[in-house]
Amino acid sequence: MAYNYSDLVEKTKRWTEQALAAGWLNQEAAQALCDFDARTPEALFNHNGSRPLIVAFMGGTGVGKSSLLNRLAGKVIAKAGIERPTSREVTLFHHRDVAIQHLPEKLPIEKIRIAQHDDGTKKNIIWIDMPDFDSTEQSNKVLVFEWLPHIDVLIYVVSPERYRDEKAWRLLLSEGSRHAWLFVLNQWDRGQQAQYEDFKLQLGKAGFVEPIIFKTVCAESAYPDEFASLESTILSLSNKHVVAELEQRGTQIRKDELRHKLQAILHVLGSQSAAKQAEERWQSQWQTTSSQLQQGFIWPIQKLAAYYADHATDLIANPTTGTAQTDQTATVLWDDWAQARFGDALDEFIVKVDELGLPVAPLKNQLVIVRTKAPKIIQAQSELQVRQALAHPGNVLHRAFLKFVRFCEIVLPLAAISWVGYQVFIGYYDSNTTDKAYLGVDFAIHSSLLILISWLIPWFIMKKLKPSLEKSALRGLNKGLDNAISMIDGEVLGIVGTVTNQHTEQLRQVAEITEQCSAGDSYKPEKISRDNPLTRMLIN
Repeated sequence: MAYNYSDLVEKTKRWTEQALAAGWLNQEAAQALCDFDARTPEALFNHNGSRPLIVAFMGGTGVGKSSLLNRLAGKVIAKAGIERPTSREVTLFHHRDVAIQHLPEKLPIEKIRIAQHDDGTKKNIIWIDMPDFDSTEQSNKVLVFEWLPHIDVLIYVVSPERYRDEKAWRLLLSEGSRHAWLFVLNQWDRGQQAQYEDFKLQLGKAGFVEPIIFKTVCAESAYPDEFASLESTILSLSNKHVVAELEQRGTQIRKDELRHKLQAILHVLGSQSAAKQAEERWQSQWQTTSSQLQQGFIWPIQKLAAYYADHATDLIANPTTGTAQTDQTATVLWDDWAQARFGDALDEFIVKVDELGLPVAPLKNQLVIVRTKAPKIIQAQSELQVRQALAHPGNVLHRAFLKFVRFCEIVLPLAAISWVGYQVFIGYYDSNTTDKAYLGVDFAIHSSLLILISWLIPWFIMKKLKPSLEKSALRGLNKGLDNAISMIDGEVLGIVGTVTNQHTEQLRQVAEITEQCSAGDSYKPEKISRDNPLTRMLIN
């Protein structure tokens, strides 16, 4: 399926606008990509399925191009003379049946000199006399470049004295592949064969394998020239097949230019494999930075752990007051030093991404959020973990053992008291029914010691094995710090993943437009042949 060139340009511009806004392209690259000219010869005049061949005389000042058009018309329709520059306006010479009421906005009809004819053999040709592009008047150059995209065949007119004009040569090299070219060495009555051969040699260097060059004089005279051959060659081109082929070739050349620029943009965007390496670069960078941060947090964490141990009751019993007090966490832990280290890590990571040949603006813009979010993550995780640590001090086994000891602290004294009571009751009963003496002083001392020891041992164990609030707070802060560092790492990796996906999508869109530029390309240049003048008029 072939895609319309104007649609491809529009699609490219839309992509460029969003890529520029997102930071994938800089202003210079975006401007270069949007400088495409969607103007074509077929867009110049309103026509229904067919249009005339658009032929323009182009040349420097005083080479006689206006005189050639006058000779072609058989009357004076273009201003010619010795004044420099001679041509300051565009002259259109066309058949009366050709409607040109709707020219593009930058080619207003009121600034064009129009001449008409009734010659049916030339009905399918529009002749244009272009201004002198090498003049010092900027308006002339503007007019030339406004008209050039609308031309099918350029008749490049030179004179023996001015066939090596530098300005004209630069224009020929820049516009060479966009048009079909005929060359006229005018004022041949003053020329020499060596000049003709030299001119032909120069055209060969420009890419024309076998250029068609006509030797003419400005006006009809007895001096033999090739004006009739020039006229018949142009007439032979004024058919639907040639016009269609020129349209197809011109469109494909423009598509190729667009494709080449898009391929250059693919290099600017970088490869997909390079984007995947960004995650590895960050993990390597963050491993070093997180180690530095953890080393630097040792003393602040110890200081905070002591503070939490002293205010544990207020922190747990009064969450509002505790929150206000623990707002210092981020300030104490994530101070200017920590922020500087984290910022350095992000900056170094951006440099490494740039070394991979990837645009860094999208990544840099999204990492701004993490720069400001990191202290909040540290505060939230540290406070959460220290609260949990203070609410549940010690580890699981420690807490289970202490529960058992607390159970023993109640049960053992009760069991001892129960046993002593039982012995007292049994002793009293036996003393009344037998001759056995009642319990003495020794029993009272031993039973008291038993009750005391059954309570004292669990109490002592509880006292000695009670978890340290400071150690619990320290453990909670370390755990919170580890969680926060992991979360920050996850935040950055999430952004890297998002940017990588966006990068992949940008590459896909550019590749899609690039493929569309090649889709339906059925134009195949013909082999150079003397029998086909069109092939000799094109740069291959």
